[in-house]
Amino acid sequence: MQELFQEIELEMKQGVEHFQDELKKIRTGRASTTMLDGVRVDYYGTETPLNQLANLSVADATLINVQPFDPSQIDAIEKAIQASGLGFNPSNDGRLVRVPVPQLTEERRIELVKQAHQVAENHRNRIRQNRRDGNDMLKSMEKDKEISQDDEKRGHDEMQKLHDKYIAEINSILDTKEKDIMEV
Repeated sequence: MQELFQEIELEMKQGVEHFQDELKKIRTGRASTTMLDGVRVDYYGTETPLNQLANLSVADATLINVQPFDPSQIDAIEKAIQASGLGFNPSNDGRLVRVPVPQLTEERRIELVKQAHQVAENHRNRIRQNRRDGNDMLKSMEKDKEISQDDEKRGHDEMQKLHDKYIAEINSILDTKEKDIMEV
């Protein structure tokens, strides 16, 4: 039974880690290289992550610099950033792509908070599904006489505690991200 809890907890932890990765893609008002994590560039016919084709750096709170390893790819990189849907308008000088990060409007901030809430709800559902799967496994173990009814009941209680712990963690991370987004 302990292995079951470890397996379910691992899945829940992975869900929280994935949630954190997804939130990194939602921008706040400050420039960060993680904003460009989802950008993929057509590099000789292969969709390649931007961070594998260039050095990314933050020049100041409103500017990201992208220096390609292969200068011939500068136009493809610029087009990929524009096409990413992040609302950036990059420019290049032949050696470097400068990505100005515009200040967020109040309307855009509210839209980003809604997006973060949607991502959080999807990951809460994933945690709930993990709990459901764990409870189903406990029921089948009890049905197959591998564990007693009392162990099954204790198992359900333990599964609920795991669920509550990781849901609270997601909510805490969401609150922090929401504050970051709404900060002017």
